Amino acid sequence: MPNWIDSLQGALDYIETHLTEDILPEDVAQKAYVSAFHFQRIFHALCGVTLGEYVRCRRLTLAAQELSRGESKVIDVALKYGYDSPDSFARAFQKFHGVLPSAAKEKGAKLNAFSPLRINLTLEGGTMLEYKIVKKEAFTVMGVGRMFNNETSYQEIPAWWDEYLASKDKPVRGEFGVCLDEDGKLFNYLIADLYQPWAEIPAGCQAATFPAGEWAVFPCKLATLQETNTRVWKEWLPSCKDYKLGGSYNLEMYSPPEEDYVELWFPVERV
Repeated sequence: MPNWIDSLQGALDYIETHLTEDILPEDVAQKAYVSAFHFQRIFHALCGVTLGEYVRCRRLTLAAQELSRGESKVIDVALKYGYDSPDSFARAFQKFHGVLPSAAKEKGAKLNAFSPLRINLTLEGGTMLEYKIVKKEAFTVMGVGRMFNNETSYQEIPAWWDEYLASKDKPVRGEFGVCLDEDGKLFNYLIADLYQPWAEIPAGCQAATFPAGEWAVFPCKLATLQETNTRVWKEWLPSCKDYKLGGSYNLEMYSPPEEDYVELWFPVERV
């Protein structure tokens, strides 16, 4: 298996050579040797844009370059870069470039460009990222679930937590936030507690069982949860030689609010 930086660059190269074809998250993730679920979260954390946004920006950049040469019809360029109709292409094009596709064919048209990403590993301050590898027996959680899209989940999940905590009907306390992959694009997020086998599962709740295995556990404070998550992808994963990500799920473990303590749990496998 290549190192993490090389495999991620391989995924970017795959995107660049398939921009005029259907690009499925699972096909891109395969080049990085992780699941589509993990890849999209890593990509967003490292690159600052979602996988879908990156593909759209690159396609609209190349579409503008073709139109500016004045040799292609708008409808042909729209179809080439995955748009079903001239209208949908025109809306996306104008939002990105500030002009309609027809204007891009004129001399001197001002257009925007989104360059291909290149992955470079840079050394930064020697700050510590605390973690531990923990073996856990199989366990089950029970909670309230909602489906989220990888494209918008960073904004929507915190809002859902606020909504849930403010509601009167709370069948679980919220010991865990659980991400469960569905199809590479959508995932099920549970606000959950550990399941007690002697208790009934309340109406509207669902259970999820995790197999016995090893987990990389990263402690942090609530305010630094997303920062810690990003550092896992940027600092820990590239330097980790003994483990790779496993499964298509991860968990957040929350202590009572007064303790201000959170743990990020990632399933791992020995390389």
